[in-house]
Amino acid sequence: MSGIYIHIPFCKQACHYCDFHFSTSMKKKDEMVLALAKEIGMRKNELLSQSFGTARSDNEVIETIYFGGGTPSVLSNDEINFLISEVYKNYKVVENPEITLEANPDDLSTERILELSKSPINRLSIGIQSFYEEDLRMMNRAHNSAEAIKCLQEATKYFDNISLDLIYGIPGMSDEMWKQNIQTALDFGIPHISSYALTVEPKTALSKLIQTGKIAEPQDEVASNHFIILVETLQKNGFIHYELSNFGKENYFSKNNSAYWLGKKYIGIGPSAHSYDGEKRGWNIANNSLYLKAIQNDELPIETETLTVSDRYNEYIMTGLRTIWGVSLERIEKEFGLEYLNYLKKQSQKFLNDDLLSIEKNILKPTPKGKFLTDGIASDLFYLNLDE
Repeated sequence: MSGIYIHIPFCKQACHYCDFHFSTSMKKKDEMVLALAKEIGMRKNELLSQSFGTARSDNEVIETIYFGGGTPSVLSNDEINFLISEVYKNYKVVENPEITLEANPDDLSTERILELSKSPINRLSIGIQSFYEEDLRMMNRAHNSAEAIKCLQEATKYFDNISLDLIYGIPGMSDEMWKQNIQTALDFGIPHISSYALTVEPKTALSKLIQTGKIAEPQDEVASNHFIILVETLQKNGFIHYELSNFGKENYFSKNNSAYWLGKKYIGIGPSAHSYDGEKRGWNIANNSLYLKAIQNDELPIETETLTVSDRYNEYIMTGLRTIWGVSLERIEKEFGLEYLNYLKKQSQKFLNDDLLSIEKNILKPTPKGKFLTDGIASDLFYLNLDE
């Protein structure tokens, strides 16, 4: 099974913390929708090919379609349905695919939610981030707290499969405020929550505001404490912590994101979108005008790299440690060889001694104590240039 990710590179306004590719100008939106549809068709036979853009007749079945961005909910329902129909026209799709739309509360009016409920979209991922007005203003979100509450009141009437995004570690956010954010989500019966620490990415507005002293810098200690609160609260309420930043009730894990972490193939459509075919990674140009020009000239604006054994090992370490599935020592030996297995055992020993990692049934996983440090631990287990 494979997936299709469609990047919608438009936002009403720029969130201060965001470093994803998007434009706040909607002038080329109509052109972009047509270009996305064309790229979907241009790449219809490549999932089993040895290089991106090479045709094969035995294409894989599509299990998930995911509209990300940017802000996909800036598209009209007709535009969304048109792009979904193009996927169905060009690919084999399972009978009941997971079709996710990322949406912001300000786009989810009662009328819009009702329209979406009648469309093929069967999962909403709503960018709430916080229910507090001061947090939303600081992050320069396009919605306010009243819109956040209102959209959930309506969305839960028509959609069963809903995910919320929440951000923790926000300067000025107390533990009590963070607990209330989580509780508000729980009160709506939301079955999936994605939650991330506020991070300061280079060249973002947030970075500049911190440098000029207008906003306090996020503190690791606060974020770590919020993470512990998050994990404990959601687990007590029946959520499974299946990936470092993702929590789902049983049968509500994100199939799209789980496919990434489990190394399944996917095609990324649109500017800046990434693809993976099992051997190579590809990424489209992160420039709307250049993307449009290439597609209109029947060219795929994509760069690719063939993954080395070390690349694939490192990716498995990174994704495996972030998930409940962990890193299989048996798979390391079988897929990468004894040299990699011995290296992993050697590098992980200090984390095992410090109770940050554990090995159970030949699976390497972070302990509860090590979860917040997962990415840093993974980087210490990476093996560079072993096969070169």
